[in-house]
Amino acid sequence: MNNKALTTTQTTCPYCGVGCGVDINSDGSQVEPVSGTAAHPANFGRLCVKGSSLHETLSEEGRLLHPTLNGKRASWDKTLSLISDKIQQVLNTHGPEAIAFYGAGQMLTEDYYVANKLMKGFIGSANMDTNSRLCMASAVVSHKRAFGADIVAGCYEDLELADLVVLVGSNAAWAHPIAYQRIVAAKQQRPDMKVVVIDPRRTATCDIADIHLAIRPGSDGFLFATLLAYLEENDKLDQNFIVANTQGFDETLAAARAACISLDHSAELLDISRDALLSFLTLFASTEKTVTVYSQGINQSATGSDKGNAIINVHLATGRIGKPGACPFSITGQPNAMGGREVGGLANQLAAHMDFAPSDRERVRRFWGAPALAERPGMKAVELFQAVRRGDIKFLWIMSTNPLVSMPDADAVKDALKHCELVVLSDCMGNTDTAAAAHVLLPAASWGEKNGTVTNSERRISRQRSFLQAPGEAMPDWWMLTQVAHRLGFAEQFDYQSPADIFDEHCRLSAFENNGKRDFDLSGLTGMSLADYDALAPVQWPVNASYPAGRARFFDDGRFFTANGKAQFVAISPELPEQRQEGDLNMNTGRVRDHWHTMTRTGKAPRLAQHISEPYAEIHPLDAAARGIAEDQLVSVSNSRGAITLRARLSENQRRGDIFVPMHWTSRYASNARMGKLINETRDPYSGQPELKITGVNAEPFAADWQGMILCRDDMGALDCEYWASGVTQGGFYYEIAGRGDAAQWLSTVSQQLPQGDWITFSDANSNHHRHVLLVNGRLEAALFTHKEQRFTTRQWLIDRFADEQISASDRRALLAGRAADLPDTGAIVCSCYQVGEKDIMKAIENGCDSAEALGAKLKCGTNCGSCVPEIKALVATHAVAMEISA
Repeated sequence: MNNKALTTTQTTCPYCGVGCGVDINSDGSQVEPVSGTAAHPANFGRLCVKGSSLHETLSEEGRLLHPTLNGKRASWDKTLSLISDKIQQVLNTHGPEAIAFYGAGQMLTEDYYVANKLMKGFIGSANMDTNSRLCMASAVVSHKRAFGADIVAGCYEDLELADLVVLVGSNAAWAHPIAYQRIVAAKQQRPDMKVVVIDPRRTATCDIADIHLAIRPGSDGFLFATLLAYLEENDKLDQNFIVANTQGFDETLAAARAACISLDHSAELLDISRDALLSFLTLFASTEKTVTVYSQGINQSATGSDKGNAIINVHLATGRIGKPGACPFSITGQPNAMGGREVGGLANQLAAHMDFAPSDRERVRRFWGAPALAERPGMKAVELFQAVRRGDIKFLWIMSTNPLVSMPDADAVKDALKHCELVVLSDCMGNTDTAAAAHVLLPAASWGEKNGTVTNSERRISRQRSFLQAPGEAMPDWWMLTQVAHRLGFAEQFDYQSPADIFDEHCRLSAFENNGKRDFDLSGLTGMSLADYDALAPVQWPVNASYPAGRARFFDDGRFFTANGKAQFVAISPELPEQRQEGDLNMNTGRVRDHWHTMTRTGKAPRLAQHISEPYAEIHPLDAAARGIAEDQLVSVSNSRGAITLRARLSENQRRGDIFVPMHWTSRYASNARMGKLINETRDPYSGQPELKITGVNAEPFAADWQGMILCRDDMGALDCEYWASGVTQGGFYYEIAGRGDAAQWLSTVSQQLPQGDWITFSDANSNHHRHVLLVNGRLEAALFTHKEQRFTTRQWLIDRFADEQISASDRRALLAGRAADLPDTGAIVCSCYQVGEKDIMKAIENGCDSAEALGAKLKCGTNCGSCVPEIKALVATHAVAMEISA
């Protein structure tokens, strides 16, 4: 850090929907290590390892710095004029339905608002959808059916006040770490508090579970229908609440009884024991203060909307809603999925929680002064890209997302873009799969460079504030959209000078002809000065005359937003997923602990690559044995849509018949690991949300003649071998590699991509064992190791040598060994926050540290974000078992 004065900026983390506050100390060009905002009500100063690594992700490497047309640099004026001219040409020739926008939960609310207004209000098409369709659309449907509006009823404090927390389809320990740690802390303070985890996998979240129900994938609807019938049979309903505040109960109960003939029948459908099922039912029935937290395991389903309503049904039936420590709680995956819903980011919505009902449409039309306002809902994500592939969509603008990785049947989406006359991508990164397929690339300002707001899972609006100058010619999304609107003739309606102007209009629309009739109301935030907007403190909506400081919980007054003010029970007929037609395993997908989405940000932080460094497939040992798959072996996972290549991990945490594949790896970071290419387009009929958790696949060993690693100072890009996965280190880049044929010949070819220098080599052709180390002017430039079987997992000493200006004589002799003879091997990193390895932890256990707390006191592991504590406990348990066996 130089001697310039430091300024502290309070902003919001750009990762998951928890919405943690982050303190930034910066001089405007360099940033010190970040810390959590102590007073922010989402995190109270805590950050997970992803959040605490944010300062490591701010480099310009890979950034899109200038507008480009067909790969060539162009001016903003030229690209924006081309975009507006194309929109106008398509409007004149094909009409508004031939135009589409596709946004993201990473966009700020202000950017989202302008995109939605331009598309639906003035271009006149509702083909404006978002990647939130892939994660939150079913929750929106279930909320609207039950409550009359898309409302999350509770708040994070309820997680701490509950006597029972039920986590359904959520690995919160990895996906929402700080919210999970609030539950952990509450349980430590009140040991009588109970936690139930409902998930086919045994995940890190199960570490604190009193009950883990490893139900059949997709059977959640049967579980909650069974629970409803059980509550009625055992006189555990809140009849007064049902009569006074709800409708549709009798039909809903009849449907539940029809689906759940008996406990034995339900247990068989769920594929769990009757005793386990009964334990959960009796615990729920007897615990008044219950919060049911649900996430993608519920939403990403062909019946996700019904599953969400099945959960809400049991809370309505017991009156456990609107009370401290009692509510159904849908937690969002993305940092601004909630904000996108507020401004109408989904194709079936208008802004401010209004939709296409005639009264709503007329109200928005008058407020915007938009005579061409879209008349009906647009195409949802899957059907939108299908229309692109058919050639029906002539112009497509993608913002802040990477659908060629995240969408189901991702290769079909890749092919679809070839059929579109003009594909525009506004993004901060220029090296994504989608960027390679776009005609026009617009450089977008990124986190730390742009200003606006986001809304987290508990409806809390927080500011994202800039503390860096955007590099090159990067600009915020709202500015690009506004400039296009001006060129289309809408300068007066898009006369924004700052995000504060947009936020004020957003607030005024929420208040327009509202008077408490609609749930989303920010009338208390209208008319703020620029200084007030800059200083806006985190606040939960609504913010109005009735709730000037925001509202923590909805429905504590028994008032809902349906036509008659009563909550609506929704009768569901649960269904199991269709039988797998394309393989004998079911592929489940999700996140890993230290990465985020398609890694465009987390892929820049060396310590975030250390916990899990390459794409993998987790499979039960018995399923692996039946297919000849060994631990750490490469495996091909395939179906009729294609095949991907991953590293096998064997774990009894997997159910038999299931295989888990993370969502993060793209063509930028791996040769062939885009899991979306295998997923079919089955989706929920109400929400249009794809079923991302149920995909039939086959798995078999991937034959390779050699494998190895490369460490290098500079990024080598995609390698020409059968398998590679890459990431960053403290000194450069790493590659996990594998291939067929003669490793020596391949190494000779790939070495030509490296600078000229002095090579130190060892070779044993019989085992494809080669170790080549390159020095340039005495500095370590690259290390290339291969072997028929060996994996070369010990490498930290080599990585550290990239920081040396000159390699010493003694270190030269150790380079081919990969480590100095007297240097202990710390093992694979378990605690990313404090860089504590598995072997260090095991050594401490052997020396008497017999708990996670003791290990934390000695090594600091697990004492920051806590995400690694389940793994630390597993190591303690493994050692205990080994000692019992040896005794």
